[in-house]
Amino acid sequence: MNRRFVFVAVGFVAVLAAAQLVRPSTANPPTDPAHTIGAHASSEVSAILDRSCRDCHSNATVWPRYARVAPLSWLMSYAVTKGRRAVNFSEWITYPPDVRRTLLEASCQDASAGKMPGVYASLQPETRLSARDVETICLAARQ
Repeated sequence: MNRRFVFVAVGFVAVLAAAQLVRPSTANPPTDPAHTIGAHASSEVSAILDRSCRDCHSNATVWPRYARVAPLSWLMSYAVTKGRRAVNFSEWITYPPDVRRTLLEASCQDASAGKMPGVYASLQPETRLSARDVETICLAARQ
């Protein structure tokens, strides 16, 4: 039994080490500041979205150290890709006005329901939204 445990443990470590060779890209696409939501929304809304939403919903992702270790790197890369597809605040001007309103309303609903920033907030506590932050996002959605 002891031999089997050692064999499994060595195999696990070998697979984990080999997984480090498969690294997703962490390069952020270039951003034109004139295209961002910051150029088209109040500074208060902009600051909240930058603090709490930037890492998954913009081209300015700050990749934390743990995002360099597989399989966390794969999970973070997947979340960022999925988040940018849903809404990219760095490409705000490219959305038609009615889509922008819909995206802000969806952001309000998700923030109000506690869906965003979700589990990520437990890893990055500074991304948590206060009740005032949520109200500010919802107010911007109603304008």
